[in-house]
Amino acid sequence: MTSSSGGSATQKSLVDPLAFLPCSTVAEFKKGRIIYEYDQPCENLYLILSGTIKVSRMVDVGGQLLLDLYRADDFFGDLALLNPSVTAEQAVAYATSSVMIWRTSDIEEIVMARPKLGIALLQSFGQRSLGFIQRVESLCFESIEHRLARSLIRFADHLGAAQPDGTVLMEPLTHELLSQYIGTSREVVTCHMTNLRRLGFLQYSRKMIVIHRESMKTWLDRAANNAARSQKPRKAGADA
Repeated sequence: MTSSSGGSATQKSLVDPLAFLPCSTVAEFKKGRIIYEYDQPCENLYLILSGTIKVSRMVDVGGQLLLDLYRADDFFGDLALLNPSVTAEQAVAYATSSVMIWRTSDIEEIVMARPKLGIALLQSFGQRSLGFIQRVESLCFESIEHRLARSLIRFADHLGAAQPDGTVLMEPLTHELLSQYIGTSREVVTCHMTNLRRLGFLQYSRKMIVIHRESMKTWLDRAANNAARSQKPRKAGADA
């Protein structure tokens, strides 16, 4: 988020919600355990202390749309703040996880007493919305292979560990999971993963994925620049 002053943009500092939230109940969820289901009311806000949580939505045409994989210090369950009677989301422990839980009624009381918590939560969820906007842009304008590569870079940044040789190492992601994230089929993801490996951008097995992040990012940037140059300039006065 940026603000302008005197004609120059400066990065606005973000407020940390954890500076205003008191400790609350902690729960442990084994891998595969459902935290809340599609047809259940969402009544709590959750903070991940350790592990990984998968949050997805059920789409009208059937199947799942992966919203994201969340890690330590990430919030989820934020729809609870809208007080929906039933959520279309499902949260599952993708790995054994520990989470802290606040009831929405408690959050409302804390915000009344500590207004900066409200600002911090707005900033946190606003940043998340920007990420969703970028995904929509990618869905609209990029090929499936480029969407997949961009998603792998994002997962590498969020879930991976940088290595001394410049690569990023992360735990394996199933092709089914990746297909739910970029909006295609598992078979199509498998085809493009094979091609990305052939191009030298990644290696993968059932135990790990190794991403050559910088070379993949350069390839994506070059493709975006070529696409921009291929756009014909609009004629002067076309809108007149």
